[in-house]
Amino acid sequence: MPYNNILSESQNGLTTITINRPSKLNALNSATIKELHQAFKDADEDKNTKVIIITGSGKKAFVAGADISEFADYSVAEGEKLASDGQALLFDFVANLSTPVIAAINGFALGGGLELAMAAHFRVASDNAKMGLPEVSLGVIPGYGGTQRLPQLIGKGRAMEMIMTAGMIDAQKALDCGLVNHITTSEELIGLAEKIASKIMRNSSVAIAAAITAINSGYEDGENGYDTEVSQFGNCFGTADFKEGTTAFLEKRRAAFPGE
Repeated sequence: MPYNNILSESQNGLTTITINRPSKLNALNSATIKELHQAFKDADEDKNTKVIIITGSGKKAFVAGADISEFADYSVAEGEKLASDGQALLFDFVANLSTPVIAAINGFALGGGLELAMAAHFRVASDNAKMGLPEVSLGVIPGYGGTQRLPQLIGKGRAMEMIMTAGMIDAQKALDCGLVNHITTSEELIGLAEKIASKIMRNSSVAIAAAITAINSGYEDGENGYDTEVSQFGNCFGTADFKEGTTAFLEKRRAAFPGE
């Protein structure tokens, strides 16, 4: 489908979604969130797509935050609905996709931008990237999962400091604290994400989806991650990918996973 705020391209098992609002430093507004939801949904349902990369257009920003002009006059109820709807439509949706999502952070990832990157399954960044959750400087808190995902990724103390100071960290510090997995130059960022994606695509997409479910369950209230792991492990034994993977191993050849 045609989009006004994003680009989506699919090739060789990889779908790259680019937020394309460079004049607004790719800030998230409601229309962009809806388009991103649809693009992620379409990619996840496409059997040819094995990995999704999310990035921003240009070299200045991944996403420089939410479009504040949209909600500056909201009431309490409207604010709650904004956070609830956004989490369900995009941020939680991305975190729980069965298709792996890599965030390629090019430049600023602030507020909702960092929250989107944290919703991805992991992150790579350009060496000029800056990350932060500056919401308290506006009299509000992160509302798209930032208060939950940031502590999970970097620890409670570091997350408390980042959120309370509304400060930014650079790519090297993000790497050191585990917020991103790799850093590279702006020119090599997408190439690095694609290289990692190619390694993922060699493996069973069915098993990867099961692993995502098991890992995420350990961070959900009322869920026992070990129990989910046992269940997902067992389910794998009933898949064509398991039969192909084990057969290929025993026959000392590379597996050709059917994705079933």
